[in-house]
Amino acid sequence: MTVFQFITFLLIGLGLSFDSFAVSVSIGLLRRDIRFLQACKIAFSLAFFQATFPVIGWMIGNVIEDLIVSVDHWIAFGLLLLIGGKMVYEGLKDENTLSNLNPFKLTVLIALSIATSIDAFVVGITFGFLETPIAFPAAVIGSVTFIASMLGLLFGKNIPAKRSHQSLILGGIILMLIGIKTLVEHLWF
Repeated sequence: MTVFQFITFLLIGLGLSFDSFAVSVSIGLLRRDIRFLQACKIAFSLAFFQATFPVIGWMIGNVIEDLIVSVDHWIAFGLLLLIGGKMVYEGLKDENTLSNLNPFKLTVLIALSIATSIDAFVVGITFGFLETPIAFPAAVIGSVTFIASMLGLLFGKNIPAKRSHQSLILGGIILMLIGIKTLVEHLWF
């Protein structure tokens, strides 16, 4: 492997980890009491899916390329809009009746991990077309995503906020904006 290939894989990892970073900031805003091991669990989940999806895409290759490329943005948009909408809804409730969205709940964590990793699946398909060995790029993508997610959780946790419901609203809006960004990028760019 050349230095240029390593830099390319690193840049791909950085690009793919942006959504995971934003989701982590949102979770940090939501759960300011997050502990290190909890943060590791979230970051690991985001990184695991981000590293696994390129491998799956690489294995599947061009068999279903047209199907996935035509709907990947809708899947990510729907998942992020649903979770972000729930966060905004919870944040708009009366402060006394506010029930927190639990980012530690397995279904929520998996949905967030999948939503932020769909682009990585398409990248894996591309690696398959280029006959690029996938193990090292997947490891780089996962490592970069883990680090970005941990930094996002720390950053979100330390942003000053007056009330938890305001944090929920902000985090939900961030997730919905990521979904909209994904949809716009795929439909018009």
